[in-house]
Amino acid sequence: RSIDSLPKDLAAAIVAGRIPGAIVHRYFELEKSAIFRWLLQFGGFKERLLADDLFLARIGMDCNVGIFTKTAAELERQREKFTKELDFVFADMVMAIIADFKLVWLPASTVSLHPLLAISAGPLAKFFYGCPDNAFQVTAFMCHRISRKCAIVVCTSSFVLVALAGTSYSFLQRVGAIVRNGAKLFVVGTSASLIGTGITNLLINARKAIDRTFAGEAEDVPIISTSIAYRVYLAVSSNLRYQVLAGVIEQRILESLLHRHKLYTECHILRSLM
Repeated sequence: RSIDSLPKDLAAAIVAGRIPGAIVHRYFELEKSAIFRWLLQFGGFKERLLADDLFLARIGMDCNVGIFTKTAAELERQREKFTKELDFVFADMVMAIIADFKLVWLPASTVSLHPLLAISAGPLAKFFYGCPDNAFQVTAFMCHRISRKCAIVVCTSSFVLVALAGTSYSFLQRVGAIVRNGAKLFVVGTSASLIGTGITNLLINARKAIDRTFAGEAEDVPIISTSIAYRVYLAVSSNLRYQVLAGVIEQRILESLLHRHKLYTECHILRSLM
């Protein structure tokens, strides 16, 4: 297969020597699935799936856990009113799904396919460009052994540890990853909270207009204070927890110990606890 048949960003990274053959092999393996082939058209998914073929499963697990725990919390809080207020539960679910998706997406390890930064870029842009997506991201990925020697490898049975050329991060860059993701999650928390509380208030007002007796039972949710509290929580607490979960527990510990087996069960348990 010629390099011209590959996506431009992947081909450019290969030509520049930034992507070893084992990562290309993983790309070909992922392409065999119709779902993955479609997702590989999107740069963000491509970078994450090349670094972790369980990435999609991790998103599914986390959203599943988020929906379950949110439903259980609403059931405990609402009790006999639960079935009568399913519309409000749905609004909370929307907010939870948006947040859970981004909490897995942002700290996920990636194989960087970004084009080189412009020479005119400022010092801050250059600094964050060199930061990893996860503060604890490793600079080598576990892949199946391939026949040709295209990368620096350490043999481990039928697997090889593939080191990405020219990839290493300083302590300051890893701290920068936490700051950058925290800023992004602050914005995500704002949008998720505004959407969730906005839908809730809309439903409350609609129900008040239809049912006069409901007017005394419900009050509008304070959008600003709820939004601030939620985005600070995501940017600080959730950011640090998910950085550690994705970069330390899953990638550095579980994958190195259990790389011969898929980690669906282990990851599901850990994400439930986190």
